[in-house]
Amino acid sequence: MEDDRAMSPTSSESPDKEEFVRSLANGLKVLESFAEAEDPMTLSDVARRTGLSRAAARRMLKTLVHLDYASTDGRLFVLTPKVLSLGVGFWSGNGLHDVLQPLLRTLASELNESCSASVLVGEEIVYIARAHTRRIMRMDLDVGTRLPAFATSMGRVLLGGMDEDARRRLLDHAERPQLTPVTRTEVDELLEIISTAQRAGWTLVDQELETGLRSVSAPVIHPERGVVAAINVSVSAGLETPEQTRDRVLPPLRRAAEEAGRSVAVWERSTGRPVRD
Repeated sequence: MEDDRAMSPTSSESPDKEEFVRSLANGLKVLESFAEAEDPMTLSDVARRTGLSRAAARRMLKTLVHLDYASTDGRLFVLTPKVLSLGVGFWSGNGLHDVLQPLLRTLASELNESCSASVLVGEEIVYIARAHTRRIMRMDLDVGTRLPAFATSMGRVLLGGMDEDARRRLLDHAERPQLTPVTRTEVDELLEIISTAQRAGWTLVDQELETGLRSVSAPVIHPERGVVAAINVSVSAGLETPEQTRDRVLPPLRRAAEEAGRSVAVWERSTGRPVRD
């Protein structure tokens, strides 16, 4: 029988030459390149973003198209919704999705607004659950969507769960583009905003990620491990003032976040395994 230790290298170890599959690595590079692009890409775009030769990029793209993970009009390539299935298995089995999805549906129904949950992965938030009522962003959001943490309400409450030094290091090294005319990008200002959110237990971001979009978020706090996720409510910024949004959305949002924290702990006790955050 094989030694299990040989099958479980740590993340800091590099695989042996015989264990490293270069074509798989190149295919993943191509998939990752689309995550950073808002528009469909040409073969040349993909080759430039990945550092692959045009021939290698063409093989990867043709394989993705053949497997229905991408589509093309002969010139431009775009990923298909099938790509989302690659992440569903992880999120649906990690406890957080199972616990938060029904809570989001209830909250969305109460407010008639779209609600989401996310976790922090590096410099980005990754959506792990979502209850959709209407589309108010240019991009489609679903499980697996990644957004910059610094400019999102969920990102800011998640960063509030980090050690202060780690928080500063992350922001210092993160890309912080001016996404809209009002996006806050300065590290010291962001740290102050995040600290305020941490003390208050919620935060509101008004049109910093996208013009016309306002979002209010609260952390999901595990009784022993602190912040494990964030949930938010997204609204159209043109329909009411930020203060009206806060007064309407915040009470049910905070109740849902508190219930989510308790529910995560109950889920862990009932299953005998921790959620993966």
